[in-house]
Amino acid sequence: MVAATAPIDHKVKSLVNMLFARFMTIYGHKFKSVFDDDKEIIIAKREWAFSLAGYEEDVLVLAIEQAKRQYSWMPSIAEFLQLMDQCQQSFGLAPAEQAYAEACRHATAPKHHSWSHAAVYHAGRTTGWFELKSLPRQATQGRFNQHYKMLCQRVLAGENLEQVQTTALPTPNNDDLFALIDQWAKQLDITPELAQSALYFLHLPVQSPLRENLYLRSKSEHWAHKIPGSIDALREQII
Repeated sequence: MVAATAPIDHKVKSLVNMLFARFMTIYGHKFKSVFDDDKEIIIAKREWAFSLAGYEEDVLVLAIEQAKRQYSWMPSIAEFLQLMDQCQQSFGLAPAEQAYAEACRHATAPKHHSWSHAAVYHAGRTTGWFELKSLPRQATQGRFNQHYKMLCQRVLAGENLEQVQTTALPTPNNDDLFALIDQWAKQLDITPELAQSALYFLHLPVQSPLRENLYLRSKSEHWAHKIPGSIDALREQII
């Protein structure tokens, strides 16, 4: 009931009015048949306004063009939000769920990861790397999404975010790799011997055909576990 009386930003109202005008032009009588009267249109506009708050006009325009090609009837709010997210990706910005997962995976060593977009890194840093890697999803995802949404708005408005200066992790020697594999074994609650056998291929040169064959065989034999295909992937699996 609170949302029904909450004020709507003037800019969002203008965008929704523009959206409905475009829908009326695109879908003609099909658009009019969706609503019984003007009162229903007013109610619908309000619901659309709440749903579209936070999106930039550039993304909205792209989504309208996509809807025109994809839907023969006016899309639902859920369908249009999907289009908005797809169009947002055209700016190099991942959906919030995907961005959150990336931030959590690389919270241990954020400076050693090549980020899909600087917005993901900055949202993770503002949320807190320690919190992302140690607290449950329900404690951090909402906060991360809020920061990420604001950063996305800045990117869509034309701002270039500060790029992340990454530092590649050194290739471990055999002793380091043995230690990483032992950590992986402990995390999966399997014996170190089994883990070392399963990941033996990681000791071989990257371009080696034997390494690729052993990797594929290990995936087949140890199907119950996610076999990392590289040392970086192994690091990512270790919490």
